[in-house]
Amino acid sequence: MASPNGSLVTQLVREIRGRIAARELAPGTKLASIRAQAAARRVSKTTVVEAYDRLAAEGIIESRRGAGFYVAGHPPPFTLAEAGPRLDREVDPLWVSRQSLEMPEDALKPGCGWLPPSWLPEAALRRALRTVARGSAGALIDYGSPPGLAKLREHLARRLNGFGVPTAPRQILLTDSGTQAVDLLCRFMLEPGDAVLVDDPCYFNFRALLRAHRARVVSVPYTPTGPDIAAFAQVLEKHKPRLYITNCGVHNPTGAYLSPVTAHRVLKLAEQHGVTIIEDDIFADFEAEPSARLAAFDGLERVVQIGSFSKTVSASLRCGYIAAKTDWIEGLTNLKIACTFSSGQLSAELLLAVLQDGSSRRHVETLRARLADAMSQANTRLRGVGLVPWVMPRAGMYLWCELPEGLDAADIARHALEENIVLAPGNVFSPAQTAGRFLRFNVAQCANLRIFEFLQRAVR
Repeated sequence: MASPNGSLVTQLVREIRGRIAARELAPGTKLASIRAQAAARRVSKTTVVEAYDRLAAEGIIESRRGAGFYVAGHPPPFTLAEAGPRLDREVDPLWVSRQSLEMPEDALKPGCGWLPPSWLPEAALRRALRTVARGSAGALIDYGSPPGLAKLREHLARRLNGFGVPTAPRQILLTDSGTQAVDLLCRFMLEPGDAVLVDDPCYFNFRALLRAHRARVVSVPYTPTGPDIAAFAQVLEKHKPRLYITNCGVHNPTGAYLSPVTAHRVLKLAEQHGVTIIEDDIFADFEAEPSARLAAFDGLERVVQIGSFSKTVSASLRCGYIAAKTDWIEGLTNLKIACTFSSGQLSAELLLAVLQDGSSRRHVETLRARLADAMSQANTRLRGVGLVPWVMPRAGMYLWCELPEGLDAADIARHALEENIVLAPGNVFSPAQTAGRFLRFNVAQCANLRIFEFLQRAVR
C-alpha cells in the first residue's frame, strides 16, 4: 500500500532527485546497484528499477551498459532573463507569435490569435480521449494513411458542401495544421523568387512562411469589402504572381468581409492572369451565416481552400486540411509523404470524435454569443481610450484599431511587454509597412481592465 507521501517508487524518485539537486550526489557519481538499493530500503527490485527508469527518462541519471546507473551532468542554471520576453526582439512577422507563445501563462495577451482555454470544449475533448482510448489500437500507435482519416475527410466534405463549396472526400487532404497546409501548397507550386500576392494587412504568418520559401511578396490594399480591385489588377499585370493567399469569411486582422461583387471580380482577374488562390477558412465557425467564399463561386477550380480547428476546438490537436481539385490532391499527397511521411491519426480520431459529439453545435453557438458580447465590450472600452476600430466586424474575434495621430504601435507594444501585456502592432501584418498606427485586438482576450488602463496611459 502506498504511504501518505505517495508510492514507494515516487518516494525513491523524489529522494534521489532531491539529493542530486542539493549537490549531495555529484555528476558522475555511481548510484547503488538495483540489488543493493532494494536491500537497503527493504523494497522489491522492481520498485528500484521503475524509479531508476523514471529518473533516466528525465535525464537526471544515465545507464551505462554493464556498469550501472550514474548521475548525469547538471544542466546550466536557469535565469530569470530566460523566462521573460525579449524586449529587444525585432518587430517582424514572427514578433507576435514569439511573444505570445513565450510569455508566462499569467501574461495578458490581447494581441494573440487564439481563444482563452476556458472557452474551448475541454469536457468534449476528455470524452473524445476516452472514446479513442477504448477503440482500435491503430489510432494510438500506428501510422495513418497519407490522405488522412477517411471518416474525417467525409465529415469535412459534408461541412464544406454546407458552406456552398462542392467537395468530395477524395478532394481533401489532411495536414498537421492550417500552417502546414499553406507550407505544402507553397512547396507544390512555388520556386524561389516567384511572386505571391497577399492582402495588406494580412495574417502575419503568411508573410513569415513566404519568406521561408524565398518567395517575392507583393501586396494589395485591403478594403472593408475585400482587396482593392483596381490595385489588384495592377499588381497582377506588373508582378505576375503565381499565388494569391487570403482569408475568407472573417478577414485577419481587419475583421472585414469579402463582398460577392468583389469576389466575382477577384476570380475573373485571377482567371485572366493564371493565378491560383489559397483561401484560408479557419474562422468559419464564428459566422452564423456564411459570407462570400471564393471557393464556393469557383468550385475548387482555381481556388484551394484550407482550414483547421485550432481556434474553436484545440490548438493541441494539430489537424488541418486542404480542399482542392482531385488531380492536385495526388501530387500533394506524395509531397506530404516526402515531408511528414504519414498523417497524425490520433489527432484526426480525436478531432472527429469532438466534431461528432452531441455538444459540438451548442459549443459553437455559445462561442458566437460570447464573442459578440466580448466584441461589444472591447469596442466600447477601446473607443473610451481613444482607439477607433477601422471597421465593426459582424462576427469573429478581431478588432483592427487605429491609434491617435503621432503614436507608433510598435513602441507601444514594446512598452506593454514591460507590464506583461502582449499587443499586436500593425506593421507585423503589413508588407508595405503602412500600418504603423494600428493594433489588432483579440476581443476574447480583453477581459482584464489592466489592458485598458495601460492603453489609457500609452495614448496620452
